[in-house]
Amino acid sequence: MKVLLINGSPRHKGNTQRALEEVAAALQADDIEAEIAWIGNKPIRGCTACGWCGKTGENRCTFDDDRCNELIQKAGEADGLIVGSPVYFAGANGSVISLLDRMFYAGGALMRYKPAAGVGIARRGGTIETVDQIQKYFQIYGMPVVSSAYWNIAYGRDPKEVECDGEGMHTMRQLGHNMAWLLKCIEAGREAGVEHTIEDKVSTNFIR
Repeated sequence: MKVLLINGSPRHKGNTQRALEEVAAALQADDIEAEIAWIGNKPIRGCTACGWCGKTGENRCTFDDDRCNELIQKAGEADGLIVGSPVYFAGANGSVISLLDRMFYAGGALMRYKPAAGVGIARRGGTIETVDQIQKYFQIYGMPVVSSAYWNIAYGRDPKEVECDGEGMHTMRQLGHNMAWLLKCIEAGREAGVEHTIEDKVSTNFIR
């Protein structure tokens, strides 16, 4: 089994990366493969609602000049997903939100029902809002949201300063262990013949 961890910070070796490394180490200690993918520091397009992905059914975005389609494929191949972001104005980094808009609109079907978690890193405030913002993508696709021993947050400003947040590092490690435990439980359920009941979706518009 494998978990994809997305570093949504433009700083490759900053505190978001370090926090995700702590999660990845716990996953690996529990025999779960972990890959950390960086979104990079180049511009990432926002969704233009062109509808191309829905017409083709290819689980790809029409724009292919950033990491979106690569990460859709990686997320589709993984068994679990964790997305981390630094806090920008009490919310997630705009680049990772642009990425998630397109990843889930074009490739959400590949991620449906897989366990997932959001991680927020800040100097001081906005971490809870960031985690909540990220996890809304998971909730609309029926993805079990993985918790830890506290909210999935940690604190630090300068590179690797997050290591000084002992509780934050513990939270990251426990998140990794909890993700590994849930993945193994799901696998055991499948082997035992546990079926997932899925009803046909009902869509209701407020304006008729």
